[in-house]
Amino acid sequence: MSRWRGNPWAILLTLSLGFFMTLLDLTIVNIAIPSITEKLDASLDQVLWVINAYVLVLAVLLITAGRLGDLWGKKNLFIAGVTLFTLSSLVCGIAQDPAQLIAGRALQGLGAALLMPQTMSMIIAVFPPERRGTALGVWGAVAGVSTIAGPTLGGLLVTHLDWRWIFFVNLPIGVLVLCMAVPILPGHIPGFRHKFDLTGVLLASAALFCVTFALTEGQKFEWNAVIWGLIAAGAVLFAVFVAQQRTRQDAEPLVPFSLFRDRNFTILNLVGAAVSIGMIGMILPLTIYMQSVLGFSALKAGLVLAPSSVMSMFLAPVAGRLSDRIGGKYILMAGLVLYAAGMLWVAAIAQVGTDWTAFIAPLAIAGIGIGGVFAPMATEATRNVPPRLAGAASGVNNTIRQVGSVLGAAAVGALLQNQLASSLRDEATARSSALPPDVRPSFVRGFAEAAKGGLEVGAGQSGAKEQLPPGISPSVADRLHELAAQVFSHGFVHAMKPAMFLPIGVMFLGAAACLALRGHRSGKPAAADAEPAHVTT
Repeated sequence: MSRWRGNPWAILLTLSLGFFMTLLDLTIVNIAIPSITEKLDASLDQVLWVINAYVLVLAVLLITAGRLGDLWGKKNLFIAGVTLFTLSSLVCGIAQDPAQLIAGRALQGLGAALLMPQTMSMIIAVFPPERRGTALGVWGAVAGVSTIAGPTLGGLLVTHLDWRWIFFVNLPIGVLVLCMAVPILPGHIPGFRHKFDLTGVLLASAALFCVTFALTEGQKFEWNAVIWGLIAAGAVLFAVFVAQQRTRQDAEPLVPFSLFRDRNFTILNLVGAAVSIGMIGMILPLTIYMQSVLGFSALKAGLVLAPSSVMSMFLAPVAGRLSDRIGGKYILMAGLVLYAAGMLWVAAIAQVGTDWTAFIAPLAIAGIGIGGVFAPMATEATRNVPPRLAGAASGVNNTIRQVGSVLGAAAVGALLQNQLASSLRDEATARSSALPPDVRPSFVRGFAEAAKGGLEVGAGQSGAKEQLPPGISPSVADRLHELAAQVFSHGFVHAMKPAMFLPIGVMFLGAAACLALRGHRSGKPAAADAEPAHVTT
């Protein structure tokens, strides 16, 4: 492969494969939630940490890793990240309890954080301005396809093998990426010598951890004073971080404020966060609903979601090329609106007995939308970024998107837990009239107290640990099980709709924000684009 060393398209392929792995793991875990819940005896808040441990570490360290790539070499950081990600995938696959799995996911997040910011910054450095949009379009297409394809691939693996294979599948991909990266990636991309801001890293990490922990564990601790104190502490720490970064603008800040003088960069970073909230936030309740309420297997649920990934895969490269020619503003707006409209349609038809065929059209529309989001978003956000700030811009861009993933998963998870706790209690109260009077109080109490012990949402579970009163007849026990399943199914549907409306609303807001973007005039590159990028092989 040494003959491909320094070839921009070979570099793009290598970087895209590594990028694919990290984004696939943002969503592939969601389809396995019912199986993990059942086989590891995990509660909903523990499963949320399986998701959030990954994106939390990833979000916290992306800007830092972008800067480390400038210091120690982007190729070195990329290879280190792929190696750690691959090994930690093995750790996740052999985990024996929720704590071990959460720890493995945190290590995966560290590996992803090391490699992800190197991908965009290397693409900006090795591609000339006239081909950069197409390259970022491919990179953006990989982002869209990997995020949407996660549930489909995960469903296939969980059904025919086991939930552990959603992590084992990373092993051959990781080895392949390493075999390509060593001979193909350029050894050195000259640039400015950067410093490391340890104080900024610690402040940003602490702020994000406080908010994420509070949102994930809030329902379990009944939103007590400690939980609200953590949210307040996170807000204060973030304000201190911004103030600290302001004092370092003449030195080497983690976040160069000069990047945000470009209106498009600022707006599209916010839109990127909205997209992450919209996608990650939707997948969580939808995959649980399909398996735990509709009774789909993991494979069937993944196949039902497949139209989104298929449409996205075919349309994303086209959107990238069009963005190069005519600008991405209206392509991006249309994509956001179509995705939000498709998912709003899904939320509207989601009932206890909805047939799988009803989801084909709305999910296909959502896939068309996503196909028009990632490529123009990446192209327009980086159009005016000079190569000397590529590492910082990549770190900021990816960090804000992953912060959106963290907050989206945590906020939707918190809202889902809150609504589910309330709806289970209400459904249990309403349906308890079908039980003998002496059994009703314990039946209702079991669901009312479910949130304190951790809501269970595995396939065939009812949201709470069922404890049958002693001495009841088999017929009453059967009726209890039947009613418990009804309580969970109807209660979850009632709870998931408000949880889905949150990310849908955020996507519509993202589309509205695009109205403020400056249009791109073809054939007139920005002055920043004129800076040449030199690559040493």
